[in-house]
Amino acid sequence: MINLNDLSPEQPVLIAGPTASGKSALALEIVAAQGGVIVNADALQVYENWRVLSARPPAEDEAQARHALYGHVARDQDYSVGHWLKDVAPLLDGGSRPIIVGGTGLNFTALTEGLADIPPTPADLREEANRRVANEGFETLRDALDDETRRRIDVQNPMRVQRAWEVLTLTGKPIWHFQDQTPPPLLPIDQCAAFVMEADKDWLNERIARRFDLMLQQGALEEAEANLADWDPQLASSKAIGAPELIAYLKGDTTLDEARELATIATRQYAKRQRTWFRSRMKNWPKVILPAPEEPN
Repeated sequence: MINLNDLSPEQPVLIAGPTASGKSALALEIVAAQGGVIVNADALQVYENWRVLSARPPAEDEAQARHALYGHVARDQDYSVGHWLKDVAPLLDGGSRPIIVGGTGLNFTALTEGLADIPPTPADLREEANRRVANEGFETLRDALDDETRRRIDVQNPMRVQRAWEVLTLTGKPIWHFQDQTPPPLLPIDQCAAFVMEADKDWLNERIARRFDLMLQQGALEEAEANLADWDPQLASSKAIGAPELIAYLKGDTTLDEARELATIATRQYAKRQRTWFRSRMKNWPKVILPAPEEPN
């Protein structure tokens, strides 16, 4: 684990890691010992409509420490990495020391390496891309990308593939053309204490299974019911892991046991993609190994 005595109370802290690895608990421990504000860096915990299913910190955690950028975005709004950087910037300018925590690797790399100024996707082009994905699968967009783009992006991530296709279609230039002109970062890595939580796969998978059962006990199904009437699978907020599976159950398309199993599998797959990103894009960050090695007798 992190030795809190090694952390400067004035220096920002970044804690990245896969879902269910205990990032929020570590952030709360640091704030309790040294003070600061816990800042969300997870792409789905920003949405107001998924408190339980996105594993946002519970009310009792929020009562112990100030939290920022959690649940502040409406369910039907797009919220990009650029939006997140704009929201996080004021929290870096003095005041409380930020403890930035989350599982979205792109947020951390954009924060510490800079974010390219890529044109936003017009609504009609986004709709066309959504139709093609629905009718032909995201692979048809992936196959239209150039070799260099396919080499650089996570080609197993449908959202990343679709964004790259949209940029190429809109501008005639591959997404890496814009990425190679990236401006300076808001928070260079040498100005903060940055960590990646590296979890044993079997240990993490067990935690994922237990956590989804706990989410059901805490009201995840009721949360899905509240989203059922206006459910739109194309919304960014609808990508919350477990949401499509619980909506399918509520529509009578599957059993609750099947929904639980499918959601658990989807969460494990998501955690695998997160670990892949951390290994490839954040390989030089110090590691917090989980579970912690046992102390010698």
